[in-house]
Amino acid sequence: MKPILFALSLSAVSWGQSLPSTQALTPNADFSATMVAGIDRMATRLTEASKETRKPTLEKLAAILGLGDKRAPIRALELVGDSLTPTLLAETPSARILRVRWPVLDGMQAEGIWIQPKEKPLARVIYLPDADTEPENLARDAMLAYSGCEIIIPALISRSSECSTNLKYGIRTNIPHREWIYRQSFELGRHVIGYEVQKVLALVDYFDLQPEKSPVLVAGLGEGGLIALYSAALDVRIGSAYVWGYFGPREGLASEPIYRNVFGLLRDFGDAEIASLMAPRPLVIHHLGFPKVNGPPVAKKGERNIAAPGRIEMPSLEAVNAEVERARTLAPESAIRVCTEEHGVEAVVRHLFKTEIANALITQLGAAGAHKTLGPLPVDESRQERMVRQMESFTQHLLVSTEAERQEGFWKRLPMSSVPEFEKHTVTERDRFWKEVIGRLPDPDLPMGAKSRLVRQTDKVAIHEVTLDVWQDVFAWGWLCLPKDLKPGEKRPVIVCQHGLEGLPEDCVNTDASTRAFAAYKAFALRLAEEGFITFSPHNPYRGKDAFRTLQRKLNPLGLTLYSVINGQHQRILEWLKAQPFTQPDKIAFYGLSYGGKSAMRTPAVLTDYCLSICSGDFNEWVRKCVSIDMPMSYVTTGEYEIWEWNMGRTFNYAEMAALIAPRPFMVERGHDDGVGTDEWVNYEYAKVRRLYNKLKIGQLTEVEHFDGPHTINGIGTFDFLKRHLGWPEGATRRKEER
Repeated sequence: MKPILFALSLSAVSWGQSLPSTQALTPNADFSATMVAGIDRMATRLTEASKETRKPTLEKLAAILGLGDKRAPIRALELVGDSLTPTLLAETPSARILRVRWPVLDGMQAEGIWIQPKEKPLARVIYLPDADTEPENLARDAMLAYSGCEIIIPALISRSSECSTNLKYGIRTNIPHREWIYRQSFELGRHVIGYEVQKVLALVDYFDLQPEKSPVLVAGLGEGGLIALYSAALDVRIGSAYVWGYFGPREGLASEPIYRNVFGLLRDFGDAEIASLMAPRPLVIHHLGFPKVNGPPVAKKGERNIAAPGRIEMPSLEAVNAEVERARTLAPESAIRVCTEEHGVEAVVRHLFKTEIANALITQLGAAGAHKTLGPLPVDESRQERMVRQMESFTQHLLVSTEAERQEGFWKRLPMSSVPEFEKHTVTERDRFWKEVIGRLPDPDLPMGAKSRLVRQTDKVAIHEVTLDVWQDVFAWGWLCLPKDLKPGEKRPVIVCQHGLEGLPEDCVNTDASTRAFAAYKAFALRLAEEGFITFSPHNPYRGKDAFRTLQRKLNPLGLTLYSVINGQHQRILEWLKAQPFTQPDKIAFYGLSYGGKSAMRTPAVLTDYCLSICSGDFNEWVRKCVSIDMPMSYVTTGEYEIWEWNMGRTFNYAEMAALIAPRPFMVERGHDDGVGTDEWVNYEYAKVRRLYNKLKIGQLTEVEHFDGPHTINGIGTFDFLKRHLGWPEGATRRKEER
């Protein structure tokens, strides 16, 4: 990006190079990268500190996995087979191996293989493979280890990407299937982990119905170990659990594949806390078999290379033992054993089962030689796509039901008979949005530490760079534009002008028409300052590609988001702006484009010191854009893997956020050719906002301006909106009424 060249005039600013009551600011070659790095340090520090304050409960675990859906009734396992996939895969003297499926949720089934003993089972085993292992390939090992048991081996959603497609729009991606479901479900308060736990619990429901009762063991390898651990923690009907290829310290969750990202997990749980919920039931952790995952699948020709980065690495035995010791400290009655390579099947079995059953199983081990001759079983090649599409269909259907949830949970409770009653009610809703959806950090706790320096001037405007301390390692930074005709003692309205993705404060004053920054922002902060407003262009830390997206990954497990930090920075910015001798503290407006428009929904919704908000190039049927696979601009098929906010679809779409901004003035700026959405979906969502303002008898306080253009600041209707509602220049409101 080309630098902005302004002639400097030493006499242009009456107060010199620094603003009053600020210290001199030392220039930084990249304040943006410094900011992101500082937030990263804070997130790391908060993650480590979370171990001391966790309070694990079954209810919390079920909630963060999205287990609120009622499971389908299960009466029997259904045999699956046709000419290509036979029902009976093999038969030995002691068991039959069958291909089966069973209902889980409405329209969603699980599939796998069933090893049915010919005698009364000694125990019942749910044997979960790693995501990239087919159930048929585990049959022989399962029968050797658990001969005499009834064994069901479910298939898991894999890490391959063949089904991560939208062929309606010709879209193919390298997104792993597990991430494909994660992307669609997270915004709706559901999770691929939760779906797979439901598969396991549906089998436990089935076992519960059997007249002959036997102990239930859940065993899992790799990703299956994760599902086994969570399932056993959640359901006391599971008598014991055997986990290998998964267990260890979870504080590095942000570096793991994104389909393991669980909002709020580390706030209350590490693997130790989850294991403690099993106490006193037996749990074996086998320090073997960790899957080798170095990242998503390599994009093939014609595929979008948009999958999130993430690795799975084997933790050290020392780290695993330390996590186990934490579990024992949390629940002294815990029955956890750590096994390593030298521990055989007998040691595992004796820990998992009561003596009588363990002895019988060990006896069976000696007679299981016949299973060693069991040959390879044919794999159902069509199963993976079937399972992916069923999860996809279930999740897409939730788009309809979650809108009904917002209607019941928000709109029907909203008093619209008077503005005072409305405002009283929305205090609670605003608090819910900030704490439960955005995630709220403590208020800024450092002294202001304001620093500034004069960076540029035009004949009408002086531009200062400003930094403000917020929390340890975290600061706010922006560019302040002051009109030169500002008289001593005069106070004027302020407009906070927010840049978008990968932007910088200087982009909002860039006048070079050959740059991308000008094409998007049209120097709107500078133009507004030239019209007499004070403007401040803060830096929001969504810059640096994976560097800032990693921040979201680190914050999510703490029940936080990037906006937890951004809103704290804006708290400090507002505090500073309100204290300046040249500002009208009750007239500080917000105007943002693109990701800045996203900010215009999430920041003024919780910070009521912003007296109005303008959302440009972002207002949308947001939940649909985040979840739907039936629109080409959906985030499901873009590289913005940090974009989803847990459970927002069931709580707050853009109309609900706008309601939290009301009764303050609110405006949408929308270009017909803006590819972030469609006019139809923008208008659909905005109609709810218009209705609200009209019901409150304040319809004149909201507007939408459509213009014939792309993703850019138009600056016509919005500038007029600002002048009228900020009362600047004097008489602007009256002149509008006269027209």
